[in-house]
Amino acid sequence: MVSPVDPAPITRAEIFVFRAPISTPIRTSFGTMHDRPAVILRLEDAEGAHGWGEAWCNFPSCGAEHRARLLQTVLVPHLLGSRPETPELASAELARRVEILALQADEPGPLAQALACVDIALWDLAARRAGRPLHALLGSAGNTSLPAYASGINHPGVADTIARAREEGYRFFKVKIGFGEDQDLQNVGDALDALRPGERLAVDVNQAWDLQQARDMARRLGSLPLLWIEEPLRCNRPVAEWKELAAASPLPLAGGENLRGRDQFATALAAGIFGVVQPDICKWGGLSQCRQVAAEILRDGVRYCPHYLGGGIGLLASAHLLAAVGGDGMLEVDCNPNPLRELLAAPFPPLRDSRFQLGDAPGLGSEPDLKSLAQYETLRTECA
Repeated sequence: MVSPVDPAPITRAEIFVFRAPISTPIRTSFGTMHDRPAVILRLEDAEGAHGWGEAWCNFPSCGAEHRARLLQTVLVPHLLGSRPETPELASAELARRVEILALQADEPGPLAQALACVDIALWDLAARRAGRPLHALLGSAGNTSLPAYASGINHPGVADTIARAREEGYRFFKVKIGFGEDQDLQNVGDALDALRPGERLAVDVNQAWDLQQARDMARRLGSLPLLWIEEPLRCNRPVAEWKELAAASPLPLAGGENLRGRDQFATALAAGIFGVVQPDICKWGGLSQCRQVAAEILRDGVRYCPHYLGGGIGLLASAHLLAAVGGDGMLEVDCNPNPLRELLAAPFPPLRDSRFQLGDAPGLGSEPDLKSLAQYETLRTECA
């Protein structure tokens, strides 16, 4: 835990929603993204220090505005005037205040995403106040050159996307499947055919299979040189099904982006079902909770690879957490065109030989380019 300090009160908050149009929709097994949304929060204290956070908001398509309104009407009013001694304490108190509301509204997911956004902003604010990079405040591993992989690769054009990502510096890739056996095998085959020596591939099913389909496909994919099979089953399937699949699969299983709560991660770790665990700091837990989960993952000898598919603030925060906790995990970077990735994290960290390079500037180390982002802004609310 960060040592308590004598904090200045939070006096101002700004909430933004951005939507960037895209020419090619992003397909998953359960839905399609026709634009790239982002919800971000800027907190400022009485001394002028500030911090940025981001909430997961990819689905449903109206989700960004909803998360922004939760921030505006539910969470930020509790923050204004408060003195956050530490990000952990402030986030825990805020979660306690809205716990019954989350139960009454039956909206634990959206509220968890809004809470995660606040938590990330509090950590960024604390790091900037301390004049330290965020990873230094989060932990001691200090590995600021992070292996990264290009995510979100999909048909049509699997080989072309891999070639473009390679030109950007990537050597590791992940292709989406879960569209039916024939299409899935074609996607994997096209991707493997496009790889060069030393390059590796993972696959992401996005919860599309039942147990029998997953067993059959794991057997068919098992002879291929794949890093892992991600979310082959729905996240809420019984642990017994996951254990059966893990025992039958020649390849490691990955998951965690849709787990919510320390208990769910503890159950998954105790069952030994994952070779790769992937908490998403913008979807549940923020940095405060996911830092503890990541430490538990590594203590169990499992690979920690943060999940992330959104704008630049969440990506940077995920990178800082991976740098802080260490291990051999890789950073997920969506390789699909998305101006909100770079413009929300300016200057955007460089990628060299498939490694994401963090600097030593305070906090996240970047600032949203609000002037350039203005063309994508659909909502801005100031609370003071």
